[in-house]
Amino acid sequence: MDAPSILHIFSPSSHVSPFDVTMAYDAGFTAVMPYANVTLADVPRLVQDAIFARGPKKVRRSAVFIGGRDAGLAMDMAEAAKKAMVPPYEASVFADPSGAFTTAAALVACVESVLKKHHSLELQGCRAVVFGGTGPVGVATGVIASLAGAVTTLVDHLSIDTALERANEFQRRTGATLQGTFASSDADKARLVSTADVIFCTAKAGVQVLSGSVLGDAKKLRVAADVNAVPPLGIEGVGLKDYGVPLKYASLAPGALGIGALAVGDIKIKLQMAMLRAILEADRVLDMASHAEMHARACQLV
Repeated sequence: MDAPSILHIFSPSSHVSPFDVTMAYDAGFTAVMPYANVTLADVPRLVQDAIFARGPKKVRRSAVFIGGRDAGLAMDMAEAAKKAMVPPYEASVFADPSGAFTTAAALVACVESVLKKHHSLELQGCRAVVFGGTGPVGVATGVIASLAGAVTTLVDHLSIDTALERANEFQRRTGATLQGTFASSDADKARLVSTADVIFCTAKAGVQVLSGSVLGDAKKLRVAADVNAVPPLGIEGVGLKDYGVPLKYASLAPGALGIGALAVGDIKIKLQMAMLRAILEADRVLDMASHAEMHARACQLV
């Protein structure tokens, strides 16, 4: 009989996401152990407690999941977890704070699919603008788009300093090339939209970021994708289930197409489930903390 499979979920927040716990059980883990208020300094001790409790073969039935809400801290915690392994006592590591990394990977993969199918284009060389670009989903989206070859700008809604700080931080962390700017008014947004080939809308739920009048300034736009499923939606005229549907208000860019939040969310759920099952079923140690790995797996699902 196989040893029970155990997923240890570390979160620096005051609670562990019920979403992540549910997904892990549905993926087939026998036990899911949540740890809240975990600091970066706590990670090595917790990891070694988990791995040394099992022999070199049984330890492969254990895995570590990093949650929370901070993308940078999640990356640091995943790195600390990997460094704490003592071969042959090693377990797989998966980082996905607030589901941001899998959401971003699904979002970029959906955009790439529509670009290729309807415009015979790839992200390479496209000008990509990420609204809500300083949050965890936005940052991860920017990183993945940049590594896929897009000229990528992270947009903060208030502060250029915040945008530049996040762009610089994640350039250093990932090797992506990121620009930063802000857009506090419709005029600011219209300026960015007017030259964009691709728009990613990753702002917080329930906030309309791009109105129809702003979209009317788009001249080169090919695809606009939104991850906000709570009304009002992030991009006016983009339906929740849209997948390559003409944008209603982009009259100067008649080939522009929209992707809605539920279309992205369907791929995100499939991706997170696939990655959880991969670390559950693998007979080797897997690193599921990299944006490149998530992007590659998301592209297989669209």
